[in-house]
Amino acid sequence: MTDIIRDVVDAVLTNVNAISAPGPGYTRPSYSTFESAAHRVVERRAEGLGLAVTRDAAMNLFARLPGRNRNAPALYVGSHLDTVSMGGGYDGSAGVAGAMALAAAFVEDGEPPPVDLVVTVLRAEESVWFPASYIGSRAALGRLRPGELDVKRSDTGRSLSDHMREEGGAPDAVLRGPGLPPARFIEMHIEQGPVLFDAGEAYALVTGVRGGLRYRHAQIHGTWAHSGGAPRESRADAVFAFADLVTAMDRIWAAELAAGQDLAITFGRVDAASPEHAFAKVPGHLGFCIDIRSRDVAELDRLDASMQAEIRVIEARRGVRFDLGLRSRSQPAPLSEPLVEAIAEGARRRHQSPRRMLSGGGHDAAAFAAAGWEAVMIFLRNWNGSHNPAEGMDPADLAEAVRTLRATCTDADGVI
Repeated sequence: MTDIIRDVVDAVLTNVNAISAPGPGYTRPSYSTFESAAHRVVERRAEGLGLAVTRDAAMNLFARLPGRNRNAPALYVGSHLDTVSMGGGYDGSAGVAGAMALAAAFVEDGEPPPVDLVVTVLRAEESVWFPASYIGSRAALGRLRPGELDVKRSDTGRSLSDHMREEGGAPDAVLRGPGLPPARFIEMHIEQGPVLFDAGEAYALVTGVRGGLRYRHAQIHGTWAHSGGAPRESRADAVFAFADLVTAMDRIWAAELAAGQDLAITFGRVDAASPEHAFAKVPGHLGFCIDIRSRDVAELDRLDASMQAEIRVIEARRGVRFDLGLRSRSQPAPLSEPLVEAIAEGARRRHQSPRRMLSGGGHDAAAFAAAGWEAVMIFLRNWNGSHNPAEGMDPADLAEAVRTLRATCTDADGVI
């Protein structure tokens, strides 16, 4: 007997992941020909199922399957298809494959969903390419700000508006809006940590998404000197200053966790390998980035202030100067409790009881929640972490999550 859900999951993942720039893993930069080609994979399959495919001015793709109640808010299900450089095969693509499989299950059954089901394929979720969060989803929602169209892509140095226009979008129309009206959004996504894998659980319901505060291009300016001739007390060593900051932030992190706060701190890039650096030189410059995440806005602000205070102490002690550069941030996003409960009920019908958990990573669902939508996520068991070529996911786990959504979409009153 054909398993339409599993067949579509496997086919979409295979066909999308056949599209990538060279190198280990998968690379589909935001607003690139690779991302556009992956969108066309979904378009072809959606049209084959009879779904009506449209794109908005930002080139987000929507494939609509009419529901029984055309007047009720639609149910949007999906994720993104761009990746980090040399990323894995499931971050984003699993959610798109799951959405297509859910639509295919309704078509196969010959039964319309309770409301319009919209397979949603969003652009530019991975902010490693452009220094702005949730570009595609916020564009769809009419919440992208004018200055964000001028941000530069990290690998080309060209603006978001240039790349968007090159891939068929209309940046000016994005800003005119008005954006999608509030409805419901569900995003299936691999967990970006080991909780479900360690527990042996296929999937979980996500109740909230952490916010983030980032300095992407911070620098420490010291003084170049001879490694043997400069005495300790006269050095302005950028690397020792950076080590002081890392140690201080690790100490603060541990204290905040002990006090019951939600917090994660990451120094994701450290650059002290320019041609100026050498074996026999006291390092006079270092570049780095820092990513601070929490579900609590006040905690993010508190950590920012604590870091600034530590920097002032280090500058005075080491004789260096910090330049943190521009700050970017995304807001924490509590997700929809009613939608979580609805999916939990669908799971109970299948004799399952998935755990509820918080997302440490940022996701498009957070942008929908911030725009007043009912939004929720389903995490899928993952091993080997995320944002790397070794991402692991069992497609059977994704199929289980899709079956739970199918069971959830059985209410006769026209809501999920």
